[in-house]
Amino acid sequence: MDYTTGDHRHGVSDEDTPAASEQRIVQQAGEAAKERARSTRHLPLIRAAKLVAPHGEFVCVVRDVSETGVRLRLFHATPTGTLIELHMPSGGIYEISPVREAGNEVGFEFKNRIDLADFLLATPSVAKRGLRLGLAFPVQINSLSGPGEGIVDNLSQQGARFFCETPFALDQALRVQCLEEEIRFGEVRAKVRWRRDSEYGIVFEDTLSLDQFAELAAKLQCPDLLR
Repeated sequence: MDYTTGDHRHGVSDEDTPAASEQRIVQQAGEAAKERARSTRHLPLIRAAKLVAPHGEFVCVVRDVSETGVRLRLFHATPTGTLIELHMPSGGIYEISPVREAGNEVGFEFKNRIDLADFLLATPSVAKRGLRLGLAFPVQINSLSGPGEGIVDNLSQQGARFFCETPFALDQALRVQCLEEEIRFGEVRAKVRWRRDSEYGIVFEDTLSLDQFAELAAKLQCPDLLR
């Protein structure tokens, strides 16, 4: 091979020429742009989820999501705290932090990049069960067999779980009312679906709207969010 002509006289390969270096820079910039496009690609979505903050558990609706962030519709002011988590119906838990706000919609950034397939996963059993919050409040329970007082410790739009020493039968019709007047939960008609000792699961005759559910959660845990 003749090393006496061209760039080879100076020990310079084609890969080290200015043109080659510029080509590599352009290629790297293109790959970086594609990566940014992938991370900012938002998938439209409408799905109820749970926002967990130091103040409690709150209702939200996922509007769209990307690998790096999510946009949520809230029904009150944004909960604050050093640790905020988004709990999806599929069981996924994601640490998030607010970055922008526009009316009742708030953009959050994921602490770590997520897998969209896992985020969007929903099993039939979870979807049927619906969104549940660990809300605790005292209730008055009335039935044809007599009244009783209990404590609700789990609530969904469709029903609740409560503890009560008064015995009730399966499928028995009940009227449940919150004992805290400022909550204005109202009287709800329900039926007993299951029981275990003093623990009962009931289903409401009329489901709560998502707005009612969200407002009740805020009233019980952090009323200041509604002001």
